[in-house]
Amino acid sequence: MEDVRFDRQFRTPYSEGYHMMLGTTRIGTVDLHFTSTTVHCTLVVEQEMEQADLAKLIEQIDEDLVLSADMPRDDFLVNAYVGREIGFFSDALRADQEELSMGMGDEDEDEDEDDEDFDEDEER
Repeated sequence: MEDVRFDRQFRTPYSEGYHMMLGTTRIGTVDLHFTSTTVHCTLVVEQEMEQADLAKLIEQIDEDLVLSADMPRDDFLVNAYVGREIGFFSDALRADQEELSMGMGDEDEDEDEDDEDFDEDEER
């Protein structure tokens, strides 16, 4: 994972967020939250990884981002997830219901049907 680079997206006094990049492709995100003794990390990778590669990536995050932050740390806790971005939303960019469902795939159509069944049951 030596080729992975971390592009900072935000920084506050006690947290930082990064996109993990492999060349020009984003492969995941890292959010770090610093407390007085512990660093909490939420790691989201956009594809399945071997356990050994994930361990190397976490070690790289620790070395490149956590230790370089020069904050006290007794422990580094990581919650790791596999996921993908389904959209970007903000106050300025509101999506209507049709846009929210775009790109979600056929699985969501089944969920919509289940939701309709639930709504009908709820009305009874």
